Amino acid sequence: MSYRCGFVWIAAAAALLAGCAGSRGPSESMAMETAASSAPDSGAIIGDVSPPRERARVHTELAAAYYERGSMGVALEELRIALAADSSYASAYNILGLVHMDLKEYPEAQQSFERGLQIAPNDPDINHNYGWFLCQSDREQLSLRYFLAAIKNPLYATPQKSYALAGACALRKGNHADARDYFERALRFDPSIPLALVSLAKIKYMAGELAEARRLIGRFNQVVEPTAESLWLGVRIERRLGERTAEARQSAELRRRFPGSKEYEELVKGRYE
Repeated sequence: MSYRCGFVWIAAAAALLAGCAGSRGPSESMAMETAASSAPDSGAIIGDVSPPRERARVHTELAAAYYERGSMGVALEELRIALAADSSYASAYNILGLVHMDLKEYPEAQQSFERGLQIAPNDPDINHNYGWFLCQSDREQLSLRYFLAAIKNPLYATPQKSYALAGACALRKGNHADARDYFERALRFDPSIPLALVSLAKIKYMAGELAEARRLIGRFNQVVEPTAESLWLGVRIERRLGERTAEARQSAELRRRFPGSKEYEELVKGRYE
């Protein structure tokens, strides 16, 4: 199971790639709330004779759903019940780490992820989420070890997410060569992953590979709503290519959509580089 969506132009896209809890429909969420309300502090539902691991799994999935909805207090209570039922259930520590991250309780988040990895060192979701935690904690180089550990697991369903975040962390360290490689690998798995598109476009722009930078930023603006950063990059690409009509069109779009942005301010001042 993979868990929840948590640099200015990189940060918003990167947050979407942090481990995600599976989305549930309204009817399933309601059923889960009903189940949660019937669960006492012992970790067992009244009359329930299911094994401890199954109770831990059910309450961890409830916690993941509440986490996605932003109900951190309820998520913590569900995780307490899950771990009371089975203290060796690694997935519960994964969600617990994510909850503590959102609450900015960083020592507790680290302890939770590390406990999960002690139990299940090859779990791709825990490795991915711990990698993102380390990257956001200014330990970018160390984070790469965990992203790559997630990718190496043949059962991991979304290696493109780990490649994309590994690229973002490498870029934060100024390592453009490795970042480029990770973003290209991410796009081989998923040609529409926004973080990889916009990041690789910027790298290629800086390297003078303007046609490829234009293709990538154009794809980004098709996949998601254009941002001030993506439009500004598009303006600069077209300017370098000498495409004045395209430059004027993107400048007008930047002005229309983001008149108060720092990117539009740069445009007005003519500071293209």
